[in-house]
Amino acid sequence: MNGKISKLLILFLGLSLIFAGCTPTAPKGEEDPVGEPKVTINIGALKGPTALGMLKLMQDAQDGETKGEYNFTLAGAPDEISAKLISGELNMAAVPANLASVLFHKTKGQIRLLAINTLGVLYVLETGEEIETVADLAGKTIYATGMGSTPEFALNYILRENGLEPNQDVEIVYKNEHAEVAALMAEGKVDIALLPQPFVTTVLNKDIARVALDMTEEWQKIAPEGSNLVMGALAINDEFYQENQDAVNDFLTEYAASVKFTNENVDEAAALSGAFDVIAEPVAQKAIPACNIVYYDGEEMMEMLEPFFQVLYEADPKSIGGELPDLEIYIR
Repeated sequence: MNGKISKLLILFLGLSLIFAGCTPTAPKGEEDPVGEPKVTINIGALKGPTALGMLKLMQDAQDGETKGEYNFTLAGAPDEISAKLISGELNMAAVPANLASVLFHKTKGQIRLLAINTLGVLYVLETGEEIETVADLAGKTIYATGMGSTPEFALNYILRENGLEPNQDVEIVYKNEHAEVAALMAEGKVDIALLPQPFVTTVLNKDIARVALDMTEEWQKIAPEGSNLVMGALAINDEFYQENQDAVNDFLTEYAASVKFTNENVDEAAALSGAFDVIAEPVAQKAIPACNIVYYDGEEMMEMLEPFFQVLYEADPKSIGGELPDLEIYIR
């Protein structure tokens, strides 16, 4: 009896070892079938050019096809997202580049820069045919918006570098709203205006004006080597970054791909822009190619922003928070 039991035990143990060897195991390096929980990232952006590069990412996030859980908040003005970014309610946000510097100083380094997402979107429009160079603005009146912010500083810098003193050689009339200047031009009450996209496209669609000067091109003619007219940047709450670096890097990879999609698939991007209420689809379709939607990070970001901040500082230190930001502002 004992011999029979021993033989059965040996047979049972042998079969157990055989079947154990056949049990499937997850290959090395592959994610567990259950998967890791997605990191939630709350992202803010302004309705307008600075959000255009996010369109495909917004759609993919809505469809559950992104590596993280991305929640987007669109706002009409920078003030609406600044406080939320500082408090941590938003983890990152696409904001005017100079505002990122202001917030960096205000929070003692708790708001930092991840990437540049928009270059110059400013253009001088004219109802006539007189303006071919910056020098041709002498004696003219320009209607503009953005007093106390990048549009004013950029315009003043370009005028002065071309030998024209603002409000002496060129009269500049500032209005509060882009739409107001566009409407005045449409009504024939303004001959020359400085406007950003997509309002440039709105005016051009009425066949009442033409692009006389591309301010990005004019900036590049006179600015220090490597500088650019940087309008928008992606800023992040540093505490969130330190705790979620891998998730942030995954986001940036997907964001760069989304920027590429916007630039290479204008019709589809314009449709998404309308669907997400960023810019109306018909306007976005014409505006996107002129909006300078880009993605620059790391050293390239720093090399563009350093001389840009220097120009703004020399124009008005308050425009970037009172002093030049140190290198800690850049996440590289």
